[in-house]
Amino acid sequence: MYKYGGKLSGSLLNQTNLNVSLHVRSILASRNLQTGSGAASAGNEPTNVFRKRKFIPQKPEQKAACDLPQEARVVICGGGIVGASVAYHLALLGWGKQTLVLEQDTVAGDSPWCASGLAGRFEPSYTELKLAEYSVQLIKDFTNKGLPTGWKQVGSLNLGRTFDRMISFNRMKSCGVSWNIPCEILSPEQCKEKCPIIEVNDLLGGLWIPDDGVCDPHLVCQTLIEEAKRMDVRVVEHCAVKKIRSERGKVTQVDTTSGDVKCEFFVNCTGFWAREVGTLSKPAVKVPLKAVEHHYLYTKEVEGLNPLTPFVRDFDGGIYFREKDGCILAGGFEKEAKVAFEDGFIPLSQKERVLPPDWDHFHDLLDELLKRVPALRSARLDRLTNALQAFSPDCKWIMGEAPEIQNYYVSAGMKTIGVSAAGGIGRALADVIVKGSTELDIHILDINRFLGLHNNRKFLTDRVKEVPGKHYQINYPFDEFKTGRNLRMSPIYPSLKEAGAVFGQTMGYERPNYFDQHDKKDEFGIPRFRIAETKTFGKPHWFDLVSSEYNACRERIGLADYSSFTKYDLWSKGTEVVDLLQYLCSNDVDVPVGSIIHTGMQNERGGYENDCSLARLSEKHYMMIAPTIQQTRSMSWIRKKMPNHLRSGVNVADVTSMYTAICILGPYTRVLLSELTDTDLTPSNFPFFTYKELDVGLANGIRALNITHTGELGYVLYIPNEYALHVYERIFQAGQKYNIQHAGYYATRALRIEKFYAFWGQDLDTNTTPLECGRSWRVKFNKPIDFIGRKALEKQREEGVKRMYVQLLLNDHDHEVDVWCWGNEPIYRDGKYCGMTTTTGYGYTFKKQVCLGFVRNVDEQGNELPVTNDYVLSGHYEVEVAGMRFEAKVNLHSPNLPTKFPDKEREAYHATRDKPDQADLLSFVTKPQA
Repeated sequence: MYKYGGKLSGSLLNQTNLNVSLHVRSILASRNLQTGSGAASAGNEPTNVFRKRKFIPQKPEQKAACDLPQEARVVICGGGIVGASVAYHLALLGWGKQTLVLEQDTVAGDSPWCASGLAGRFEPSYTELKLAEYSVQLIKDFTNKGLPTGWKQVGSLNLGRTFDRMISFNRMKSCGVSWNIPCEILSPEQCKEKCPIIEVNDLLGGLWIPDDGVCDPHLVCQTLIEEAKRMDVRVVEHCAVKKIRSERGKVTQVDTTSGDVKCEFFVNCTGFWAREVGTLSKPAVKVPLKAVEHHYLYTKEVEGLNPLTPFVRDFDGGIYFREKDGCILAGGFEKEAKVAFEDGFIPLSQKERVLPPDWDHFHDLLDELLKRVPALRSARLDRLTNALQAFSPDCKWIMGEAPEIQNYYVSAGMKTIGVSAAGGIGRALADVIVKGSTELDIHILDINRFLGLHNNRKFLTDRVKEVPGKHYQINYPFDEFKTGRNLRMSPIYPSLKEAGAVFGQTMGYERPNYFDQHDKKDEFGIPRFRIAETKTFGKPHWFDLVSSEYNACRERIGLADYSSFTKYDLWSKGTEVVDLLQYLCSNDVDVPVGSIIHTGMQNERGGYENDCSLARLSEKHYMMIAPTIQQTRSMSWIRKKMPNHLRSGVNVADVTSMYTAICILGPYTRVLLSELTDTDLTPSNFPFFTYKELDVGLANGIRALNITHTGELGYVLYIPNEYALHVYERIFQAGQKYNIQHAGYYATRALRIEKFYAFWGQDLDTNTTPLECGRSWRVKFNKPIDFIGRKALEKQREEGVKRMYVQLLLNDHDHEVDVWCWGNEPIYRDGKYCGMTTTTGYGYTFKKQVCLGFVRNVDEQGNELPVTNDYVLSGHYEVEVAGMRFEAKVNLHSPNLPTKFPDKEREAYHATRDKPDQADLLSFVTKPQA
């Protein structure tokens, strides 16, 4: 136990112990009640052990505050700050009278002790930042109208103790240029000037963000609700949802403890309870969340404390604090969080969400607080609040339409900063519900980024111990979670691990990032499972290892595991599958059997919802290959956009887990594969960008695609899992004479960056069109079927693009000593900011840093003008890397990289830019092409 200057009284300690005792008893009592234990449990009846847990909403003791309507267009479950924001923004769009908010307790809650109140704009991604930016502006607007919010623009002071932390601050400051966030790097002395109560002896500096502020989330929530009610939104308290009904895959009705309500849309904004509310429908909606304990320390009034004290975050100490009503409110994020209710029993009331304080668990953070704010040693303690906070498996917010049921929306996982997220998320969800889309690309937060495995309770329990600590850890490149690992593994995983693979994880798949022969076995001679780490902003320790793998792919043979890629089979009895894909895809997919077509699936704005390859296996059967992160998202999009007249005729199957994908890259791959199959692999029989079914070794039924997704010669073999290990061993044994070498994700990533290949989720998103990234030749405007997004693309073709995808090669950058580009760096043209990088990496052939990104043309008044080739090529470019600018050479076309083994097929294909003999991107002339 800790004492604050001897003023933590014994009576308070005794009361705390009493509360703990009462809490333990209450939990035991509730478990006995729910499982029917009591005397029966003494007999250890197996029914108690194996009984399946089921979420049963409590029946409120009080009746609903008003009569429940029989019908509403939108039903929002949850009267917290996010639910209030969704209701408010629906009302702004004219749906106030058609919106109903249901709350099983009272709206806005009854505990103002469970939030820090930080309203800041700087978030890890542009999407999160824009949502937070709108939230802060909304709070300011309410304040200016005289509505209660508790807003104070005090700024945020972020402290750094280490060299790498200061580099991360400089990277944030550079991002601030791109994201229009004023910020300033401070010395320790300047940090002391901003906040005199802090100790700065161990600091190297800080980052000052003047536009950040603090507010009272309780007041903001009440204001949102009252404003929504003023615009005719109905709010019913003490009313719990019992069941969400659906027909033909769409929401139809919500059953509650006060009656039933017919509706078109349902929004799950229950926060801490969102995962459990997801089980109240059939099919259940998976909302991967788990609660951990989070402490807030409140002092009594501190004499002389400046009411404009900034919000201070000591990242390396894991702590934060602010001034609140003359007192200090403090908290932090420990390296390993304490999971609450691991057994799956979730409290049903807001009061039960607050647990007794755990001083033993909080003591490390308390030590850091006392070190940073010496005045706390003599401050009088008011309380330590232990409030549960729900986190997603990847430490990001969750929002969007559920993949299981159409018109069922989710917004949850706001972590500890719901007030920073609520305004923007409420607006975005309201836009999607009313208008069908939102202007901001939100795929990074979309609930479709998860699989069923992410909702596994034991997985969540394991993962969320690590998640909260990520908030304040240095955001190194290619950061990996260490929990929830060894979950999805291809059949060749053991062989790859034995070969020295160091793994990364994507969508639960263990994927080799690179291979390291050093220390690959433990003391018993068993191959280790090793997780990839970078832990630097400069030259990484794996640089030479990846260089060797890269060279093998360019000049010999590299072998890479592509098993994590999303794989679908689509087929029909008639021509329905062709009609569907022609409607969904912007390219012409009605190609000869055996062809591979690369295409986008555009939305109504022309942006990419998916970027995929389609292999036509037969007249009525296609295989789709898409990025790993598209596994849930693609299926949801196809089902949502499938015309009614095709629903009964087209079959779509996710076959991702049925096939192991091995990619062999390099100039000797045709010779190698020819030794293992009887099929003629000569270019005349099996040309580039075509498909064949092969026998390899003793195995059959292998789908071979003559592409590599990196621009190198080679093949991707989609092997039925039972044959995977056999085929892998045959390839690797036969490849020894060609000095075959394993290659990881980092090497193939370097290959595609140098070849100017755009990837969905990194370079492409729902707002990026094919015309902006040099893929106009993949859009067939003359197709007989009117595909999704055609009108938007035709309009853009007429008006010209407002941004253009480019490749930049950094000059005078020393990769040995300078900070590397890792993405989100600002780009300058003739000294003026014009865009930012998306994907970056070291080019082992160029021997330079390579940046991919978008360039804009903005005039002095801030108006965006069309971007032309001449505009791009006539500028002088610089890229700012952690505060330092480097001159850069710009490329508009995929380069032909020098190789010892030139090949006409490889040199002729340009994935990102139009081919030289085709129409220029902006000439707006369509020419026939192969």
